[in-house]
Amino acid sequence: MATSDTLVTLYEQAARRHPDAVAFEHGKRSVPYRELLAEVGAVQRLLPAAAGGRIGLLGSRTLEACLGYLGILRAGAAVVPLDPGFPVERHLAVCRLAGVTTVLAAGAVEEEALHRYPEAGITVLRTPAPGAAPPPPPPPSPSSADPEAEAYVLFTSGSTGAPKGVPILHRNAVAFLAHLLPHYGLAVGARVAFTTDLVFDPSVISLFGAVCSGATAVLPVGRESMLPTHFVRTKRLTHLFSVPSAISRAVQLRLLVPGAMPSLRWSGFGGEPLTAAQALSWAAAAPNSRIANLYGPTELTVFCAGYDLPSDPAHWPATGNGTLPIGRVHPALDWLLLDPAGRPGTDGELCVRGPQRFAGYTDPSADLGRFLRGSSAEGPERAPEPYDGSTRLTADHWYRTGDRVRLEGGELVHVGRIDRQVKIRGYRVELAEIETALRRVPGVSDVAVVQVSAAALHAFHTGARHSADELLGMLRAVLPPYMLPSRLTWLPQLPLNHNGKTDHHRLAELD
Repeated sequence: MATSDTLVTLYEQAARRHPDAVAFEHGKRSVPYRELLAEVGAVQRLLPAAAGGRIGLLGSRTLEACLGYLGILRAGAAVVPLDPGFPVERHLAVCRLAGVTTVLAAGAVEEEALHRYPEAGITVLRTPAPGAAPPPPPPPSPSSADPEAEAYVLFTSGSTGAPKGVPILHRNAVAFLAHLLPHYGLAVGARVAFTTDLVFDPSVISLFGAVCSGATAVLPVGRESMLPTHFVRTKRLTHLFSVPSAISRAVQLRLLVPGAMPSLRWSGFGGEPLTAAQALSWAAAAPNSRIANLYGPTELTVFCAGYDLPSDPAHWPATGNGTLPIGRVHPALDWLLLDPAGRPGTDGELCVRGPQRFAGYTDPSADLGRFLRGSSAEGPERAPEPYDGSTRLTADHWYRTGDRVRLEGGELVHVGRIDRQVKIRGYRVELAEIETALRRVPGVSDVAVVQVSAAALHAFHTGARHSADELLGMLRAVLPPYMLPSRLTWLPQLPLNHNGKTDHHRLAELD
């Protein structure tokens, strides 16, 4: 890939090189590459001149949403995905934070919810139906060929109580694809499962890993993605990227029978720790598949490290915490492990810089505390200095992941977080954002939220004695479903530790 490439130039090249291959399958519908640019052009015609701007994309895993995504990019704008399953209030907050004034609604979207956008000064457009024999596409916007332009902006949970915007540039995404496509054999003939929502960055693998290589992105219909073995087998999928909790759900449903997914060639799992027991269950059901344990925050463009498990489980390494290694950071990236005193070593916070590192949050104030200053000439014994925001971020700045990582036997092992961020079914969740939402409920005083399992949160509150149903009803209006606590408990007061701070360990023991 050339340094001048963008996501748009890459998928246009794939469309011209592989006209007879299929770009998308969604149920009985498909789009061959020879028709892809015309379909994308039909979306592009709808959009305002938006060079360098941002356009919201309201849609789930549908053919219309994928074509909408590609059309927004070709129009020279950045995509801000909005999940129809999230509250409208959260969508409007994201649009305000991102400066979005146009939203493209793709596929079936609740009409009543759409009325809220014009009230907030946001124009709503609808994607055209695929297959309507559109005329030849208009020329791409010049900004769609600018590697320094934004490609998409994902909003993650924020510790301040508001979502935090992560803009990824075209050059960041192209650098990621330069590793992804050859390493995992994504090319014509590959069939990639599209099992993650557009607001979740592994969707970048399913979408661009396919359309930038000539592979086929296969979208599930209805609840197909909830039955992975059936989806993989019936659609003859070769590549699947998901979260480890999907393996646990499949085990509980007794779906992972030996040999159930013979077509799979690569299975990648990230967003949560992957255990050997989970990997063994998957390997038995997908005997022809390599398995990769993947790691990386949204700020480093999907994933920045990976460990390919040996085909023989007898050679899988034992680690200090019982999880499989996250392997090694991509060769094009620099990395450091910094101890609590900021000294480089073999155990500490993972800090990364390089072509996959984003250029800073949509709100520059969020950059403080997340970056370290350093020069490309520094020696390994010199600790980088905290970034104070007085200068522009450059390629020499390190991104602080907040993850504690240890080097074991030449491989990196994820040990845990150094802050209160947790993962719920692969989604990043800042517990402080849930606490902020609860404190806004009239009468609620002190609040604390703790994680009690891989998929469950328990919220404790003092003050007014609202019922759990009342509180959940209020939270559903502002938080996405994955951030809703499984339990809410009223206490006369929160327990404190010897420093006078909320004792989160004692609260977890109360569950």
